[in-house]
Amino acid sequence: MPHTIVTEVCEGIADCVSACPVACIHPGPGKNMKGTDWYWIDFETCIDCGICLQVCPVEGAILPEERPELQKIKA
Repeated sequence: MPHTIVTEVCEGIADCVSACPVACIHPGPGKNMKGTDWYWIDFETCIDCGICLQVCPVEGAILPEERPELQKIKA
């Protein structure tokens, strides 16, 4: 099952982007409610490796389950 980046928790640090082996993490347009950049995971490409979850320093920003209602792909 793909992982989910919680749009409103993400702080745009992007450690996950460089760590992802399948390049399924993309920048979202604009800022989130916290006023930070944010990223989203393409569920179709994600291989559920969990590396993003391991490298993200923001607690609760990435969930080990597919939760599309918590992850935007547009502003």
